[in-house]
Amino acid sequence: MSDPAMTAIGGGKTGGGFRLRGDILFAIGIMAILTVLILPMPAWLLDGCLALSIAFSVLILMTALFIEKPLELSAFPTILLVATMIRLALNLASTRLILANGHDGKDAAGHVIEAFGGFVMQDNFVIGIIVFAILTIVNFVVITKGAGRIAEVAARFSLDAMPGKQMAIDADLSAGLINEHEAKSRRLTLEQESTFFGSMDGAAKFVRGDAIAGILIVFINVIGGIIIGTVQKDMPLGEAAETYTHLTIGDGLVSQIPALIVSVASGMLVSKAGVAGSAEKALFAQLSKYPQALWMSAGLMTVLAAMPGIPAMPFLVMAGLAAFFARQTVATAKKVEQLAIAAAESDKKAPVAEEPISKVLSIDIIRVELGYGLLPLVNNPDKGKLTEQIKGLRRQLAEDMGFILPAVRIMDYLQLPANTYAVRIKEIEAGRGEIRPDMLLCMNPTGERIELPGENTREPTFGLPAMWISPDYREDAHFKGYTVVDPATVITTHLTEIIKDNMQDLLSYAETQKLLDEMPQSHQKLVADVIPSKVTVTGLQRILQNLVGERVSIRDLPTILEGVAEASAFTHNITQITEHVRGRLARQLCDQHSNKTGVLPLVTLSGEWEQAFAEALVGQGEDKQLAMAPSKLQQFIQSIRTTYEELAMKGENPVLLTSPGIRPYVRSIIERFRPQTIIMSQNEIHPRAKIRTFAQIT
Repeated sequence: MSDPAMTAIGGGKTGGGFRLRGDILFAIGIMAILTVLILPMPAWLLDGCLALSIAFSVLILMTALFIEKPLELSAFPTILLVATMIRLALNLASTRLILANGHDGKDAAGHVIEAFGGFVMQDNFVIGIIVFAILTIVNFVVITKGAGRIAEVAARFSLDAMPGKQMAIDADLSAGLINEHEAKSRRLTLEQESTFFGSMDGAAKFVRGDAIAGILIVFINVIGGIIIGTVQKDMPLGEAAETYTHLTIGDGLVSQIPALIVSVASGMLVSKAGVAGSAEKALFAQLSKYPQALWMSAGLMTVLAAMPGIPAMPFLVMAGLAAFFARQTVATAKKVEQLAIAAAESDKKAPVAEEPISKVLSIDIIRVELGYGLLPLVNNPDKGKLTEQIKGLRRQLAEDMGFILPAVRIMDYLQLPANTYAVRIKEIEAGRGEIRPDMLLCMNPTGERIELPGENTREPTFGLPAMWISPDYREDAHFKGYTVVDPATVITTHLTEIIKDNMQDLLSYAETQKLLDEMPQSHQKLVADVIPSKVTVTGLQRILQNLVGERVSIRDLPTILEGVAEASAFTHNITQITEHVRGRLARQLCDQHSNKTGVLPLVTLSGEWEQAFAEALVGQGEDKQLAMAPSKLQQFIQSIRTTYEELAMKGENPVLLTSPGIRPYVRSIIERFRPQTIIMSQNEIHPRAKIRTFAQIT
């Protein structure tokens, strides 16, 4: 049995030994770098650390060359910081050795520094100083500055483009082109991209500071070494200058070469943004795309070789290589063209596949068409985020009505006027309106005239008097108690009411089956008992359509199935089953239509009208119909209108209460001229509901 404490520290056992965790190793490495800044280092250990620094730099460069896209190395700013810390720590360690032991000879700071100094300087410290200065200038002025500028511009453009890209992701999600998981993945990639280029802009300062520190360290080492050698160690001035310069330049080269390699890697990384594939694929594919350029290069090299005074051999070799690659590129292009022709001929011989009929017959369940003047509502978040509001609408309707609506497709439609939108349900126009995308819609709840400058209009959803006002008057409108909404909210409100009015058509067989499949496991036994022995899926679909047609939520599907099971014992009439289910939903219906004080307002039918409707029913079962004289119907309609108009002036919108037997038939009449009126039967009044009768239809 392993010791729990040791397991927690080591991260578990592997092969009889404890496996160190990566985060602990990384922390130990950082502490080691900081330790080098304080404690002296022996020459043999410095040689190993300098070799590690060079190997680490080469690894960074090779990784930057082979990655497909910059985000695959998103930790590069951190890597750059670690590499800079390593070089500065080694600079300090080598400085300590040079100043302390430089009088002992050119190997005082280790053999790596000695070898670099001797190889580059060739026993001439002036050459070494010049080479070191050139490397520093190339690194500091050219590569680092250029890479930092590219990262700065990329970060700026990435941040500027972020809102538009986020809008595109939201639009694709609302249109159903992508799912929620893919949308989250795209948003994460977008966020990482902007963060990466912003970090690269700051990380370039590490390399710049490293180069400046290298120049200062060389200057300090040379001056300090000469002073120590001549004053403290009694060395001749020439010998001290040669020895300490040799060591210092060697140290500087060992530090600057890895710095130059990392700077090149940084430049390669930020400069390949937007180019797919590894560096060599992108480079060779694009340079070899135009053989004319290679032929022109070969011709120019040949002309230069023929000019007097210029050595011919190097330029002829370059001309030959350019001509060779040009011929290879032409040959490759011909092969690709032949393969394309062969593929095209085979496609001609093959029978043309007809487009599947399913694609021709497919329709958009819900579609919002926008005139070109309303496109900023989708693309510009400052003018209202229509896609976000529609997404919230779908969620709200799912909570209120109990099933998820199909995806709403938003598209531009050039045949519409610029500021007009249209809503289509199953390709059939269900409503349209005209809005002003740069203005706000203002409405007075009291119905009186709006005392603000603007354009008088009608609210497109309910036809109420309204006015388009400038956004500058928003505060004035709120101060006067007006209701102010943005254009995107106008469209969303209109879409909400259209969906509620057509929800009966949106509840398809597939949606019904999906509701049954997604019920909790604890209710699956109920589903198995009711479907299909008591009622078929199609029958249940009709029952649910009857409920949502009167804006009754079907979220409590278990209670609905229980009501269906009870009613199916004595009838198979869908209308009667629906009425029984409504009785089971009495608590929900009373709560839904109660006013703010918790009271259910009622308007009742007189006994004469109850009897008149009961006597007008003819037929049995599914064939039962209402056969009432037209004059009697007109009298009933007029009485309903008069009563409800009087109550509306008092701010009341009560429920019409009928007996259970005639409720569906009363509803079928009233929905034709006053569809917003709620019709409930006496069986749907919960025993604990607080009721108040306001009037009676006589």
